[in-house]
Amino acid sequence: MKFLNDNPLDPKLARLLAADGHDAVHVAELGLAHAADDDVFARAAAEDRVLVSADTDFGTLLALTRSTRPSVLLFRRGTPRSGAAAASLLRRVLPEVAPAFASGAIVVIDQGRTRVRRLPIGG
Repeated sequence: MKFLNDNPLDPKLARLLAADGHDAVHVAELGLAHAADDDVFARAAAEDRVLVSADTDFGTLLALTRSTRPSVLLFRRGTPRSGAAAASLLRRVLPEVAPAFASGAIVVIDQGRTRVRRLPIGG
């Protein structure tokens, strides 16, 4: 699976996902550390990457554009953001949510639960 990890998450998460065999990069590796959300969103869509973030603005972008790409995974309240802990959580939920990512989805990982919403939002 291909991932683009956003700034709110530890860059180590991308390295750990890559070690698991995924094509994972952090925005800083692509020169997008200070890029606008629109640019990060567009890059993830163009490269068919799941955008991994803790920034709810990406859900808003999906709703406004009624896009089916990129799929977005959001770490929310009480979820770990450090590399190893975030990777462990993602590894645990990935088998369940991977099919949704393939067809376009926003996945929200919250304290103790995972919610999946198919894209487009409002469509």
